[in-house]
Amino acid sequence: MIHTHVVKRRKSRQIQVGLVAVGGDAPISVQSMTNTHTADVAATVAQVRALEQVGADIVRISIPDMEAAEAFGEIRKQTTMPLVADIHFDHKIALRVADLGVDCLRINPGNIGKEDRVREVVASARDHGIPIRIGVNAGSLEKDLQKKYKEPTPEAMVESAMRHIDYLDRLDFQEYKISLKASDVFMTVNAYKQLAGQIEQPLHLGITEAGGLRSGSVKSSVGLGLLLAEGIGDTIRVSLAADPVEEIKVGFDILKSLHLRSKGVNLIACPSCSRQNFDVISTVNALEERLEDVIEPIDVAVIGCVVNGPGEAKEVAVAVTGGEPNLVYLGGEPNHKVDNETLVDELERQVRAQLKSRQ
Repeated sequence: MIHTHVVKRRKSRQIQVGLVAVGGDAPISVQSMTNTHTADVAATVAQVRALEQVGADIVRISIPDMEAAEAFGEIRKQTTMPLVADIHFDHKIALRVADLGVDCLRINPGNIGKEDRVREVVASARDHGIPIRIGVNAGSLEKDLQKKYKEPTPEAMVESAMRHIDYLDRLDFQEYKISLKASDVFMTVNAYKQLAGQIEQPLHLGITEAGGLRSGSVKSSVGLGLLLAEGIGDTIRVSLAADPVEEIKVGFDILKSLHLRSKGVNLIACPSCSRQNFDVISTVNALEERLEDVIEPIDVAVIGCVVNGPGEAKEVAVAVTGGEPNLVYLGGEPNHKVDNETLVDELERQVRAQLKSRQ
């Protein structure tokens, strides 16, 4: 499929999170966070593997205490997935997971205490060659900024970010990425836009506490879409009150819609109407489920009738247009007919055959 619009990405310094490069000309990475009890090593490793299977680039794990830090050491031994440790308040936890092989430390320099503690964490990150992610959140701004601005604003978030950045600048540590998250779309977008022009480090995008699967996906798509379309953003996390696997799927769908990343099946489907010759909705749902394991990019169109069907079919690898019977297109050309009963089986077979022929 020919894409006419190309997003011109903001130039950023590249950092390395385990095996994954973030920033520079690296693809925009998609990440999620485990929601298992970190001390339950088996459950956490199983969730990391589930995220890996749907294409996650980076996984973040909350490390609330030393028990979780020791468990992290066991988790680390069982996966090569780039792992970020989420740490608040206790700098000793950061020092411990750095020794145990973490790939990135997510801290708020403001909430781990005095500057000598920040200095210790930065020294450890430098020694181990790992970056830091500074996470600013509208819901946990410093007391003096809450007083100064009366309420969370983009300016308050940026001021908080610059304060943390100054900490790291004074220590001559440049290997960091930064996030500025709020649950309000415009506040988040404006904060990122203000900061993007002031620093060269990569930006981690997210709308925090976005909501459940549907509403959170919509809110994240709008907020992240506004930024990504302007070239702002190097790694993304879609925050949903849902299975973390869904966060990865939605993240890739957002990037696919902006032609920023092509991974897995790009399914083009009509919304279905009374003209349809087969049940478009159930066909699309069944295909999505069956092709979840596909990571290579491939465009597939499922169109219920011949009004828009042939035009869409010409642009993709595999397509079906509704008719009496339905017509399967391969490589943009009409190829053979298929009835409703065997439609899903046949489409799955053709997609897998196309992918196999590329190898």
